[in-house]
Amino acid sequence: MGITIPEEWQKQVRKSIGSGAQDLFLPGLTYLGKQKWSMKEFVQQSTAQMMPLGSFVGGAAVYETEVEDEETYQKILEQQAKDENEVDEQGKLVEHENTILPDVPETGGSSLDTSIEALRNFDYLLGNFYTVDRTTMIGPEQLNADDLLGRNMKLTGTGEGPKVLIFHTHSQETFVDSIPGDPGTSIVGVGQYLTELLNAKGISAIHHDGIYDLINGKLDRSSAYEFAEEGVRSILAQYPTIEVVIDLHRDGVRETTHLVTDINGKQTAQIMFFNGLSRTREKGDITYLPNPYIQDNLAFSLQMQLAGEQMYPGFTRKIYLKSYRYSLHMMPKSLLIEAGAQTNTVEEMRNAMEVLASMLHKVLAP
Repeated sequence: MGITIPEEWQKQVRKSIGSGAQDLFLPGLTYLGKQKWSMKEFVQQSTAQMMPLGSFVGGAAVYETEVEDEETYQKILEQQAKDENEVDEQGKLVEHENTILPDVPETGGSSLDTSIEALRNFDYLLGNFYTVDRTTMIGPEQLNADDLLGRNMKLTGTGEGPKVLIFHTHSQETFVDSIPGDPGTSIVGVGQYLTELLNAKGISAIHHDGIYDLINGKLDRSSAYEFAEEGVRSILAQYPTIEVVIDLHRDGVRETTHLVTDINGKQTAQIMFFNGLSRTREKGDITYLPNPYIQDNLAFSLQMQLAGEQMYPGFTRKIYLKSYRYSLHMMPKSLLIEAGAQTNTVEEMRNAMEVLASMLHKVLAP
């Protein structure tokens, strides 16, 4: 049996769809047109339009953080541990619910405008430099080019001792031609090579090869970020001169995907900077996973992204924004880097570290 919708209702629906399309695909334009709203109100309204059914049923603003019970807290921690693109022990991609795979750009020269005038346009900045996972959200207050590019990422140069710490929450990540049992051909070996390259460039760095994703000899990442934090904080206490913390990973992609580009005649794995916002679209800010350095994290990754775009077009994929905090809350200058994937070779990864070291030197060197 059919249902007849009154003509007046139909007009309202058409009107809502028309305005909602602009809000969804051109949020910066919408915000400029509704400056009588506060930023919080704008985010609430925009999110409600992107999730109309959830807004209708829930009847509450997504930025109102709910207090989670212990069971939910544990589920969040477990989801954070699985939140990156994950490959199982057989090398197959594990695709989790509500997760989208990051864009894989074509290689070649850059045509992106990296001028401050272009980057001040929120829609341009978001569309060309970021992938936002469907589990989270971000607005023009956080992606403010003047703020992010105005934050000083240079090393202070004061005090003797290491300035950069490189570690691996997921130490067991390997590549297509890694040798079983040889950590030198895993992400750990790649991290050691990056450390050596930075030291050669005059940036004092140390490498931590602690293992946090094995329990009783079996791969188990359910608490890897919590275990890694304990180890990293111990190192930071031992070396108070450290200013930069880099959690180096390799990504997980489909077997048909090869993240590679040609740089100076070398086949080079592409990299991706990964930021956690400690915010889910469904629940809002995650107060029990606080990160006071989110804006600094965003500034660091954007400055690195722009350095890559200017120096080595095609080397970096879009910055990926996702829900949780990962390992980015222990230091303002923190990076989580997804370098290559399981389909890359060790040589491609080492070539990538040479490029990454040059980018880090450009951004960090006083």
